[in-house]
Amino acid sequence: MVQQGTIVSLARGQYRLRAPLGGSAYGTVWRADGPLAGGAVAIKLVNTTQMARAPAGLRHHWTDSARAEQAFLARLAPWDGRHIVRLLDSGSHAGMPAMALELLDGDLGAHLATERAAGRAPSALQALEWTGQVNQALAKIHAAGLRYLDLKPGNLLIERRSGTLRLADFGSSRPLRDGAPHAFGGTPGWQAPEQFFPHADGLYRTDPRSDYFALGALLYWMACGRKLRYGSACAEAYASHGRAGAGILLRTDGAPPPTLDTDEEAAFGQAFGAAGARAESLLRTLLAPLPAGRPRHALEISRMLDALRAGCDGPMLRRAA
Repeated sequence: MVQQGTIVSLARGQYRLRAPLGGSAYGTVWRADGPLAGGAVAIKLVNTTQMARAPAGLRHHWTDSARAEQAFLARLAPWDGRHIVRLLDSGSHAGMPAMALELLDGDLGAHLATERAAGRAPSALQALEWTGQVNQALAKIHAAGLRYLDLKPGNLLIERRSGTLRLADFGSSRPLRDGAPHAFGGTPGWQAPEQFFPHADGLYRTDPRSDYFALGALLYWMACGRKLRYGSACAEAYASHGRAGAGILLRTDGAPPPTLDTDEEAAFGQAFGAAGARAESLLRTLLAPLPAGRPRHALEISRMLDALRAGCDGPMLRRAA
């Protein structure tokens, strides 16, 4: 059983677990002391307690995902991983993959909750800067042949000193090579329609544009201080009915909820002052209901972000609500 004081032995040395930092059905993360310069690291382990309760197919997926995450992070060159959490050491614990990761200052959700409570909401320009950082991370992930599929504030770690973000937790990622349909994965409330509403065969058909939808939902949340109604409706349906919630939501409304309401679009535009029309266009494109309506690649998004920054009215830009 993993608990405070447990020793985890990896390739570069031993780490003593100090305190839990968080986790999910897929993994648990601990603050730990170890042999590396700087001392404290984050140790990520497979959640064996949850694994013991899961169906065999899901157990295999969790193990495969942990190995795939380990392999992906190990392949990154230092200049490739600027906005992806850094792998410091790896190996296995209790027969399962284990990783030592750089220890950062918490996730973006908790950070912005603290800032907003103190009356320090991020500016719209800061939201654009962070969106650009996440877009760079997604570009590396897609180039490595993966669909990320779980973009949300809780999976974005922040280094407060520099204000930079690092993307973490690859438990929901899927290979891109064949575009194969897959079982449900990710977090309701941040998913593209094709990731929340299954096809007739009960599977989900996603691609990099599914990640771009989540990037749009994240940008709206950062700039406006609240989630999209679409995401909230999906999250509530899933919380009440599990995977069946998608079908219930369809029967209730006759169609999926709109991904972006008119007043949400207007509120987003207002956060960008004179560049509001261009901001609204960017958001509409990212949140297009069908993948075909979204950007084709990260470079296209980068150009749209640059154009929006250039059109913003600098210090006159109001801070997000």
